[in-house]
Amino acid sequence: MEHITLLLAIVIVTALVFDFTNGFHDTANAMATTISTGALRPKTAVAMSAVLNLVGAFLSVEVAKTISGGIINEDGLRTEVIFAALVGAILWNLLTWLVGLPSSSSHALFGGLIGAAVMSAGWSSVNGGTVVTKVLLPAVAAPIVAGLAALLATRLTYRIGGKIRNDAQEKATAKGYRAGQIASAGLVSLAHGTNDAQKTMGIITLALVTGGVLSPGSNPPVWVIVSAGLAIALGTYLGGWRIIRTMGSGLTDLRPPQGFAAQTSAATVILASSHLGFSLSTTQSCSGAVMGAGLGRQGGVVRWSTATRMFVAWGLTLPAAGLVGAGAELLTKQGTWGVVVVAALLVAGSGSIWLISRRKPVGHGDVAPSDGDVEPAGVVTTAIAAVSPPPTAAQAPVQNLTATIAAPAATTTTQDPARPATV
Repeated sequence: MEHITLLLAIVIVTALVFDFTNGFHDTANAMATTISTGALRPKTAVAMSAVLNLVGAFLSVEVAKTISGGIINEDGLRTEVIFAALVGAILWNLLTWLVGLPSSSSHALFGGLIGAAVMSAGWSSVNGGTVVTKVLLPAVAAPIVAGLAALLATRLTYRIGGKIRNDAQEKATAKGYRAGQIASAGLVSLAHGTNDAQKTMGIITLALVTGGVLSPGSNPPVWVIVSAGLAIALGTYLGGWRIIRTMGSGLTDLRPPQGFAAQTSAATVILASSHLGFSLSTTQSCSGAVMGAGLGRQGGVVRWSTATRMFVAWGLTLPAAGLVGAGAELLTKQGTWGVVVVAALLVAGSGSIWLISRRKPVGHGDVAPSDGDVEPAGVVTTAIAAVSPPPTAAQAPVQNLTATIAAPAATTTTQDPARPATV
């Protein structure tokens, strides 16, 4: 710690800011479906997710080692490169949060890192094989695998529950699935902390290596693990309500069995990848699982207009963050004044995005029923109402209608003739 320079300290703080944005950007991964189906209230959900993100940060360092010693060659790498990479990742995270798109914080970080490294030392500074096997292939496979698993799990769930014949049985079953959703959401949060908090650990460790504080190949120090876990937990607790709204009801309408299937499938994929050191996107895994669960229920639909926007954001994340990272690195190569300019641009860009977001703020009350005693109609209620049959003629309020019409006819001569009959 005593050898940390001012520049290195700035990079560490910037990395923790990225970790914070990663937290509120990816809260939807674990809690969007749980909130939309009413299994947990919004604030309770994000509080639970924050605690489990913190716990998950201590479970493994395999992903951190992939980032700190796998994607970029450490030899000759300047600390300014890490700073430029983080600038690209943070600005892309904030921009996609502003428009409510669940893009990948992981790929924003990788894109910024690759772009800055290429600008600094050329393409030879990037380990292409590691990028393909541990970043690009998981990026394609994760949402497909999670989506297929959620689709099959949803169909199996509804087939097992096919003997439900009345509303009482359906309510009892839904209650059980909501309890399962809470458990599976906790598992996703734990997996998110295990996977995503490690990315920041890896970046800080890489910065410490470039600054000469650690030797190449070192594991993250304990203080790095603790600070990264706290930063992502704090960001998670604040809640990225804009993206929660998109994930919870913008992609598809989910019922408790679907939410349980989606979250369990996503958690399985994320934990397996963390164990193998694959730095996949938890956002893509969870989004794929939500779409798979939406298609798994008979009559379920996916809103492909929203999904298309999301796919475009996924495709743009790596190159867009890479371009910003490369531009930031071009400035930092000019010396101290370049670093100052990049820092000022980061602050100005972040502040501008925040001010724009205040024009149409989105809070916890916009993503789920209020805390009142009577829950307003949510996603599940609306879905059930949409498929409910209309009332029959025998169910119509005939008595009230007859009484209303008959009364004026019997009292026409004694009542005010100007008053119209009420029908």
